[in-house]
Amino acid sequence: MEVPPHCRTAFSTREEEQLQAQGSSDYFLTSGDKIRFFFEKGVLDEKGNFLIPKEKSVSKIGHALHAYDPVFKQITHSPKVQELGRKLGLERPVVVQSMYIFKQPGIGGEVTPHQDATFLHTEPLGRVLGFWIALEDATQENGCLWFIPGSHTNGITRRMVRAASGASTCVEFVGSEPAYDDKQFIPLPISKGGLILIHGEVVHKSELNSSESSRHAFTFHVMEAKGTTWSKENWLQPTPELPFPSLYT
Repeated sequence: MEVPPHCRTAFSTREEEQLQAQGSSDYFLTSGDKIRFFFEKGVLDEKGNFLIPKEKSVSKIGHALHAYDPVFKQITHSPKVQELGRKLGLERPVVVQSMYIFKQPGIGGEVTPHQDATFLHTEPLGRVLGFWIALEDATQENGCLWFIPGSHTNGITRRMVRAASGASTCVEFVGSEPAYDDKQFIPLPISKGGLILIHGEVVHKSELNSSESSRHAFTFHVMEAKGTTWSKENWLQPTPELPFPSLYT
């Protein structure tokens, strides 16, 4: 991994920081059909030099591993995944994005409560499904996922959309995330090799990884394309080079 200075985008999910870091960064906005590197907050000094080893500073790699990396392509389209799609009644599922998430020891940032449909919006809703595969044990200590049971039935109140050309940021938030009660969340620790299926509207989060062990995961999102419109306002758009590929091969 060579890290050119313009690639030093820190990944963040806090709204203002997200708009600042990602919204002003073409590197993020044009990563839907590429394999690109995103870094944890606080790993670079003000001159853009790494304060810790590069391999310990990566937050995630995205967003087209499923298309361009042979290993992740094979996993995304594996017989197990395709069989699961059919059991779930998906007729024309397409893969919209994929990410390798590191959740580095000690610095792996929190992911604030959110719904995936905020970022990956469809008409109608309910057509996006996340596949989250644990590549290491995910525990409460190293930042496992937490969910609010039943929250997938309440719709969404916030969207991240592409900003009008000429705006100071590339994306903006419309609406607001309600204040969630921490007591509503339940943790979902999972062993290495396990799979969590994430409904596009379920509210979920993960805490800062303050442990000494990383929490690697591979995750990808699938959309049921039959009878569904992908929002033209989503940050992520299919391109001529990479239309959303069918999950079924």
